[in-house]
Amino acid sequence: MLNTVVKLVRDFKERDSRHRLEGYRSIVNLIRKKDLAAWDDGQLQAEFLQLQRKANSGTALEELLVDLYAIVCEVSKRQLGLQPYDVQITAAIALHERVLIEQQTGEGKTLSAVMTACLNALTGQGVHVLTFNDYLAHRDAEWMGPIYRFLGLTVSSVQTGMSLSEKQEAYAKDITYVTAKEAGFDYLRDTIALHQDDLVHRPFHFVIIDEADSLLLDEARVPLVISGESGASSGDYIRFAEVARQLVPLEHYHFDEFQRNVYLNETGSAKVESLLECGNLYDHHNSHLLTSLNCALHAETLLRRDVDYIVRNGEIELIEEFTGRVAENRYLPEGLQTALVAKEGLQYKVGGKILGTITVQHFISLYPRISGMTATALASSMEFKRMYELEVVQILPNQPIKRTDHAHRIYTHQEAKLRALVQEIVTVHATGRPMLIGTSSVQESHKLAEALAGAGVKCHILNAKNDAKEAEIIAKAGEIGAVTVSTNMAGRGVDIRLGGGDPTQVDRVVKLGGLYVIGTHMNESVRIDNQLRGRSGRQGDPGDSVFYVSLEDDLLLQFGIRDAIRVPKQDGRLNEPIYHSKLEHIQRVIMGQNFDLQQELNGYSDMIEDQRRILHEERFRILNGYLPMSPSEQRVRLFYMDEFWADHLAYASYIRESIHLESLTNQNPMDEFHRYITEAFEQIPAKIAKESANMLAMLEGSNDPAQWEQFGLKSPASTNTYMISDQYMDYLQNRSSWTAGTVIAFWLHRLLRPVFGWSKFGSR
Repeated sequence: MLNTVVKLVRDFKERDSRHRLEGYRSIVNLIRKKDLAAWDDGQLQAEFLQLQRKANSGTALEELLVDLYAIVCEVSKRQLGLQPYDVQITAAIALHERVLIEQQTGEGKTLSAVMTACLNALTGQGVHVLTFNDYLAHRDAEWMGPIYRFLGLTVSSVQTGMSLSEKQEAYAKDITYVTAKEAGFDYLRDTIALHQDDLVHRPFHFVIIDEADSLLLDEARVPLVISGESGASSGDYIRFAEVARQLVPLEHYHFDEFQRNVYLNETGSAKVESLLECGNLYDHHNSHLLTSLNCALHAETLLRRDVDYIVRNGEIELIEEFTGRVAENRYLPEGLQTALVAKEGLQYKVGGKILGTITVQHFISLYPRISGMTATALASSMEFKRMYELEVVQILPNQPIKRTDHAHRIYTHQEAKLRALVQEIVTVHATGRPMLIGTSSVQESHKLAEALAGAGVKCHILNAKNDAKEAEIIAKAGEIGAVTVSTNMAGRGVDIRLGGGDPTQVDRVVKLGGLYVIGTHMNESVRIDNQLRGRSGRQGDPGDSVFYVSLEDDLLLQFGIRDAIRVPKQDGRLNEPIYHSKLEHIQRVIMGQNFDLQQELNGYSDMIEDQRRILHEERFRILNGYLPMSPSEQRVRLFYMDEFWADHLAYASYIRESIHLESLTNQNPMDEFHRYITEAFEQIPAKIAKESANMLAMLEGSNDPAQWEQFGLKSPASTNTYMISDQYMDYLQNRSSWTAGTVIAFWLHRLLRPVFGWSKFGSR
């Protein structure tokens, strides 16, 4: 039988999804035949120990899968009162085969992951379960902990703010629940450690990624950053913020066609030159002024308070575009962040020398074995395949989905949409049916809440300003009469149970039709739309979902809806099929453009990551004593490796922000970027060797740590960790759209001034 199982499992990768599922069902049947109900606890534990011994003696995990999963199913029933469904076991088999499973909301992904985690923890190498936030990491570790502990496995969760020793202990467990960002930050801290005792991670082995679409796609290119102490201040950026506020749209500056970027015109340039008293703004020695001004103008005109960010406790907090949550510990690229802080008149607290950085995508790729699970994967299966070589397998729900997904309700303008939306909510609310309304921003959620209050409907607002109560509010969204207004996918990872968990309400809510989900806008990706729809209809519950769309919605205006659909304003809905097909087409185009942009941006970070791995592989060899060195030589080489890598990152950032100008001379920016940083990287080993030799000569072989510090060989007294916001990375990529006119003007000025005697471009 074992040979049959191994063959079934190993053949899956050669099959399509339908054949995979047939093979999985065959294994599920074998697991179900192992009825362990008559075994006592001691027998179950003894059998698990036997499987551990087999795994450590070299037996393939596939050969142990049936026995192990049967044990976990029985232990789950005894310890938690949860009998895994066949679909949960199917999902667990797929996860072990390193695929990405699509499993609907409420289908029990958390328990599916336990079976896979137990199997891959048999060898003692450790399993990480990456969760969406600290709350879920702690909840799932505690919730599933009785299963692990019964079997003799250790489990813990990593929380932000833990001490070094607490993290070392957590990562040493057999199974560790942790967010991707915290695990990534801990990895970056390891890359600048000067002692083995300061490392928290052991070698990566197997990872199960919960809410995988969010981590692997939405946050894939988010750079995680560790920096040294910051002595920075907003400084001159306050002056540039004041200048930007004195400029008038159209008179002094223009937007590009999508209003993603902004650029000065000739009148604006003259105005700025007068305010700054800087002479020609486009002279080479004023390039820093031009950069600072462009950042200030971008912050003033394109970054909207309560849409793109909020101000809370005296600090800027960015809002994540896909979820509507506060993007915790996340900042804009350096110049933009400083400009935004200056715009709001706040104290600048970010900055410092960047010591290390890695994108979420590159961090996850450090794991030799990757699997993941989410409720929305199929719509983006191409991206998962191209970026991670991950196949998507759709796991059928335990109960047929009874939710009805209605066609978009399309209106010509915002006012008509809002009136229709409020009327629909008022009408449905009068029946007592619970509703969840997903909005695009904090600003829109408050505007809708005010309109509902005016119509006599009270609602719970769940957005980036009160995210601490997120789980509590979203859990009650299924109660009789509940109206919950939420920014996009807030509350992710928390089930919405009909009746809010009150058994006396369930039947009534079912008769009313279940949870009614309404989206107030169409998202850039159908996958994000599906995330909102999926909050309704869990485990065979009834439900409905619908999206209200206006042709004046920001997304549609940005991507040229006026050219695609020309229709006069009207109060009623646009019901013709052509309008629906146009919107679907626009959404597909946007998804394609975003994916292409992500691939292009990856080209820049991929090269830096390749270089980082080369350097840090050597660094870890030195840190772990693989090369014969004295303690002083080890410290010196580690110090200069860190110094020159930090310098290299600063140089790469400088090149990255200006490389788009190469396109003006018919050079490929990507090729030129690679050329510049390759040449710079190749010089690092010689620099390390030279400076190390000089320092060792001064130390005269001393192994006294006090003398090392006297010569400056010490790590930063403190470090900061943060993320650079993903949604503004394309700002750097597209900067040419708002500087091209400026640069052309600059070069014309440089070329023509000697001929015509112009004092500045545009005047004589």
